[in-house]
Amino acid sequence: MLTLVSLPYFVFMIKFERHTLTNGLRVIVHHDESTPMVTTNILYDAGSRDEDPRATGFAHLFEHLMFGGTPSVPFFDVPVMMAGGENNAFTNNDITNYYITLPSNNLEAALWLEADRMRGLDLREERLNNQKSVVTEEFRQRYLNQPYGDLQLLLRPLAYKVHPYRWPAIGMDISHIEKADSRSAKEFYDRFYNPSNCILSVAGSVDPEVVFTLAEERFGHIPSGEHNGRRLEQEPEQDERRELTVHRNVPAAHLIMAFHTGPRVSRDFYVLDLLTDILAGYDSARFPSILIRKKELFSDADIYLSGEADPGLVIFSGRIREGIDIKDAEGAVTAELNHLAEEYVTTAELEKARNRYESNRLMSYMSAANKAFNLAYQEVLGDAEGINSEREQYMSVTAEEIMVASQCTFRPGNCSVIHYLPAKR
Repeated sequence: MLTLVSLPYFVFMIKFERHTLTNGLRVIVHHDESTPMVTTNILYDAGSRDEDPRATGFAHLFEHLMFGGTPSVPFFDVPVMMAGGENNAFTNNDITNYYITLPSNNLEAALWLEADRMRGLDLREERLNNQKSVVTEEFRQRYLNQPYGDLQLLLRPLAYKVHPYRWPAIGMDISHIEKADSRSAKEFYDRFYNPSNCILSVAGSVDPEVVFTLAEERFGHIPSGEHNGRRLEQEPEQDERRELTVHRNVPAAHLIMAFHTGPRVSRDFYVLDLLTDILAGYDSARFPSILIRKKELFSDADIYLSGEADPGLVIFSGRIREGIDIKDAEGAVTAELNHLAEEYVTTAELEKARNRYESNRLMSYMSAANKAFNLAYQEVLGDAEGINSEREQYMSVTAEEIMVASQCTFRPGNCSVIHYLPAKR
């Protein structure tokens, strides 16, 4: 029988150096000789949780606007491509992240482009309207006109009553983006797009001291602005089941069950992350084996962490087979979750989850882009060193902790449920 063992800890250590400019910009550099490329990652500490409830979707709108050009660079993608690079971005509830990957000898071009759009963005009505059209069309296509597309629009206000996680990153209502104007866009830009609210991480074949010097040259003159000193109202503990039933024009019923859990840096996150892997992380995991193949209740069944910085959710999502009552399917999921609160997971299951984490982490960090992002993300969570210390958090999870976390998390009163049913004929 083949025995899997964990690789030595030092193999996974990611060395980096850091420097903070006088205007507050934090610069983190990882020297990686394995690639001739370099990735510059700019993370802004601004996501959908920072929006006004009456004007949601702005963080995502700015992800698009940042590619719309400045007086110096009317078309952002053109100089990136000329430098042999590629770029992209994403927005979530907590952050907005931009990255450029290009040959390391063109590093200065990437830093020049990022500094230029940090404070020189063109927010005239014409350009704003172009991106508003793109974002509203995305809202319609992904959330309104697609089967099961509105699940997140339904789930978040069901699970959250106070915290701004009650709307997704795309926004609460399409009309909020339609009403956006240059004045409101500039207010958002001035508030969040500044050095003190930003982390620059660089990974690749670069000398850290050279990066620090270039960062000072390109970003040092930009006024610091104010750091995002958010004071968000905390979501009260949920103590009774919430249920919503909707009928849509879809081919099969869909079950969603969401349970509140701790923040991203809590012990809960690491315990439940391994737990969800044991339940649905691979083909022989419990949910595929029991709910799909043995009991034939679901055509697919998954469970995962939402992963937000503030207290988030553990979400079960499953498509139900034709002829199966959704209440019976929910009962089967509840029974499997209750087993975790009553019986220890096996040693083999826990070891497999740990090894899968180790393998995925190693594969992920073969990419300079992944290392650049994760350094920045760990820094915004509290300390970039978390990129190395997280391993011990995962590897030290015990079966006892999984049982306790299951008992605390999968309580009936902590559950928000959506029965998403085919439209009645």
